[in-house]
Amino acid sequence: MTPLDFVLSLTLISVAAGVLGSLIGLGGGVVIVPVLTLLYHVNIRLAIGASIVSVIATSSGAAAAYVRERMTNLRAGMFLEIATTTGAVSGAYLTTLLPTRFLFVFFGIVLAYSSFVTFQRRHVAEPLEVSSDRLANYFNLHGSYYDPFEEREIPYKVVGTKLGLALMYVAGLVSALLGIGSGALKVPAMDGAMHLPMKVSSATSNFMIGVTAAASAGVYFIRGQIDPIIAAPVAVGVLVGATVGARVLGRISSKSVRLVFVVVLVIISVEMLQKGLLP
Repeated sequence: MTPLDFVLSLTLISVAAGVLGSLIGLGGGVVIVPVLTLLYHVNIRLAIGASIVSVIATSSGAAAAYVRERMTNLRAGMFLEIATTTGAVSGAYLTTLLPTRFLFVFFGIVLAYSSFVTFQRRHVAEPLEVSSDRLANYFNLHGSYYDPFEEREIPYKVVGTKLGLALMYVAGLVSALLGIGSGALKVPAMDGAMHLPMKVSSATSNFMIGVTAAASAGVYFIRGQIDPIIAAPVAVGVLVGATVGARVLGRISSKSVRLVFVVVLVIISVEMLQKGLLP
């Protein structure tokens, strides 16, 4: 494959990754890391470095649209980002201490768990109307959003903030270790533990992942683990795809978003577990 073919094909794949990443709140890295390592045979640490850049691009492309449409819970996002950025900085310093095979297996387990938790909540439709969570009430983390698919305003209450903070620290750790934007844990944490609606969880995750990725990107850059030849086409493609995905989310049902989330995670989880466990 010539360098031009590599750049063009990677850009096109990155567009698809950006659409998926912004649609289900995972960031483009959930597709980019497996593609670079399994299809292009790029070293996983360089793949993670490029993915970190793609995650920032996803957030830049999708977050503005979701904020404008009032689908993002800004208060909850900034509150949870305290724990996530702390985890991201911790994880960035752990990457050189962990073997490559462990990263593949860990990646696969994280995604398998996320898909299981999300699938369990497939029949959950209506958000909570009452919350006794002291932190959520004190910081007024509750909100509402207009759903174009259902053509109505949907109010919701937030619970489980302490568990959410703990999971967000782990999400930041995973983000830095694997370059997946940590949406694979952020979305289930907000959806499952804190009971935010699926679309709000996805939109808020897109808002948060860029901040989390930026917290660890500097460490990867200093180590020389961000290759411009790989990162540039990834960033361009993901930015275009994320802009498209942001327009699609409001027009489909929450159940469809949940099912797409589960299918994507299961497929990639199996691939990464095979890469880490098989000789």
